[in-house]
Amino acid sequence: MMKEDLQDTICAVSTAAGAGGIAVVRVSGAEALTVCDALFTPYRREGCLATQAAYTVSYGTLRDGDEVVDDAMATVFRAPHSFTGEDTVEISCHGSLYVQQQVMQLLVRAGCRIAAPGEFTQRAFLNGKMDLSQAEAVADLIASTSAGMHRVALNQMRGGFSRELVQIREQLLHFTSLMELELDFAEEDVTFADRSQLTQLAAAIEAHLSRLVRSFSLGNAIKNGIPVVIVGETNVGKSTLLNHLLNEEKAIVSEVHGTTRDAIEDVISVNGISFRFIDTAGLRDTDSEVEMMGIERTYAKITQASIIVWMIDATQFSEKIENIAEKIIPRIEGKPLIIVINKIDRLTEEEQQVLDGEFLPQIPAKRIYLSAKYRQNTEALEAALLEAARLPEIDGSGFIVSNARHYEALSRALEAIHRVEEGLRQGASGDFVTQDIRECCHHLGVITGEISTDEILGNIFKNFCIGK
Repeated sequence: MMKEDLQDTICAVSTAAGAGGIAVVRVSGAEALTVCDALFTPYRREGCLATQAAYTVSYGTLRDGDEVVDDAMATVFRAPHSFTGEDTVEISCHGSLYVQQQVMQLLVRAGCRIAAPGEFTQRAFLNGKMDLSQAEAVADLIASTSAGMHRVALNQMRGGFSRELVQIREQLLHFTSLMELELDFAEEDVTFADRSQLTQLAAAIEAHLSRLVRSFSLGNAIKNGIPVVIVGETNVGKSTLLNHLLNEEKAIVSEVHGTTRDAIEDVISVNGISFRFIDTAGLRDTDSEVEMMGIERTYAKITQASIIVWMIDATQFSEKIENIAEKIIPRIEGKPLIIVINKIDRLTEEEQQVLDGEFLPQIPAKRIYLSAKYRQNTEALEAALLEAARLPEIDGSGFIVSNARHYEALSRALEAIHRVEEGLRQGASGDFVTQDIRECCHHLGVITGEISTDEILGNIFKNFCIGK
């Protein structure tokens, strides 16, 4: 995006695509009030948007010349106290697609430009209303589909994470300036920076950055979900279990063998953690080329998943189980395995006890006995999934890193602070230590946007939805 484009007055529909009860059209820029006044007539005749106080709403009509397009409400936000930091008007009109299109056409003819994806939030960043990590949290908050995702994004958007990084950066820059000052007086052999204080600060920063880097495994799981593949023979109840967990008929359930011939995926949330469940084609010997392709995809999904759920029909134990184990176990590579014995509703207590004592004792795996059809003991499976996820315990007062860009920058900052600590232990000269301190500061600044390029900004904001 060219810098001169940021001087344009922009507009976009900010509500989700499609028809609804109402739609919100956002207009932002230096001419926002003037443009909207040309189209919007308040029912309170003596008023107009240009003279309206900030944070007030007017009810009136949107007109194309003498023709009424819609009854609407217009909310005024004045610079710099708006989301973008610019004069902004939000028009709430009826949610008809026709009305939305008419309003957008009126605004464009009046001099607005249709906003690019994420341009409202980008202007908020460029106008100092939020830093880059907060801007990214806006997109995460919009995309949140679980309590965990919502909580992580909201905490980051409120700026606490950024303030922590800015404070660390300022402390390091303070020591850097003192050490660089020493270089100017190298011949006098004077010391301005207390090395013991810097050593303590580096140790504290190292511990803090290490915790943030470790938190990414939890943050990434919360944001993107943990892939869980369900494998087993045909007709053991894999699709029934998936449908129950999702509370919808996602997969076809049939007594016919080989019904599922491709991987079916969907997400469930357990205690705020998202699990991406993958139902796969049943494992069996078959002459069907299509079914064989599905089975090959099953093996591929096993290698890609983080947790494997092996489902077995409790009523049909046979030598096939040993054969299937030989195909599954080598592909797990140390990943958590949960063995689910399904259809326990068809077993007596004595038969269940036999299974408990004799079933595949050589395989180290969590075993869950349930009935997918009658939803018996499925909560035990959810508990086993949380245990198998091996997510770290994070202090409730701390921030969780869920953004891959932040994780990469924090990892590099951590490497730099490790070099600072090593340099201080070895008594390295100030210019070498200073170089590593500045590298650490650089990577922290990349997260908050204090150090950014047009390419970074373009990559971030192009993934936003239009209207935000």
